Amino acid sequence: MVFFELFSHNPEIVRVAAGQALFVQGEAGHLLYVLTTGTAEIRVNDRVVETIRHGSIVGEMGIVSPGPRSATVVALSDCEFVAVDEKRFLFLVQQTPFFATQVMRVMAERLRALNQLVPPPANG
Repeated sequence: MVFFELFSHNPEIVRVAAGQALFVQGEAGHLLYVLTTGTAEIRVNDRVVETIRHGSIVGEMGIVSPGPRSATVVALSDCEFVAVDEKRFLFLVQQTPFFATQVMRVMAERLRALNQLVPPPANG
């Protein structure tokens, strides 16, 4: 789903050069980001789990429940992200209920994908 239109008037742009990280797994996180330019990878434990492009969101867990980042996001090309703080996030949720549903969908899809990568516990 493309979220870009919801953020077209938000002035907080974060530029990340190719090869650099937007954020790193384990660091404190409280912002959501929308990728507006470029391509980036989401890595969990140094394993690529998703490649994201224009319109994708990252950091959705941090905006819903601030805490340690569960993944690292690395720019594959020069990227621009729109940063969304809690105030803006709550405004978007209130004004555009569809937005909240889409964020939940992204979270569910990523959790489902990660669960498929983790081996089941050994019986013992």
